[in-house]
Amino acid sequence: RLSPPSPSPQGFLYTAPIREQGNIYKPNNKMMADELSEKPVHDVHTKEIDLVNRDPKHLNDDVVKIDFEDVIAEPEGTHSFDGIWKASFTTFTVTKYWFYRLLSAIFGIPMALIWGIYFAILSFLHIWAVVPCIRSYLIEIQCISRVYSICIHTFCDPLFEAIGKMFSSIRATVRKEI
Repeated sequence: RLSPPSPSPQGFLYTAPIREQGNIYKPNNKMMADELSEKPVHDVHTKEIDLVNRDPKHLNDDVVKIDFEDVIAEPEGTHSFDGIWKASFTTFTVTKYWFYRLLSAIFGIPMALIWGIYFAILSFLHIWAVVPCIRSYLIEIQCISRVYSICIHTFCDPLFEAIGKMFSSIRATVRKEI
């Protein structure tokens, strides 16, 4: 809705039009304000992490769930002393647990840094190079495919139809002579 023509304080004949729904940055009506209301934004860098379930997507279920029985097993008839077997089990389990903790304490943060940099580079290349190149290629190839299709339909279709009609009248018979 435009306001009626009247001289503005600056001396212009018309004032700026006033939109019923306001502009997109400061909406006048409630319905548009509700549509544009900001939703809470969650920062993925400061989200709560689960300290109990550290593999919620089960990435390493088949790799690192190695127990003593999966590595060392004594078949029937070949058993060591029970005390040796129990000590071996305890040694294996405790060593695996504490050595993993030691390695993750020493190398965990540097490896997280390396993998963070790697995936940042991978994401950057994918977002800023790979996808735009593919999209550009698809846009360009679409134009070329249309020209190619026109050429094929213009020149090749009549030729192949003529050859097809020519060979469609040929009849071959096979006789077996004794």
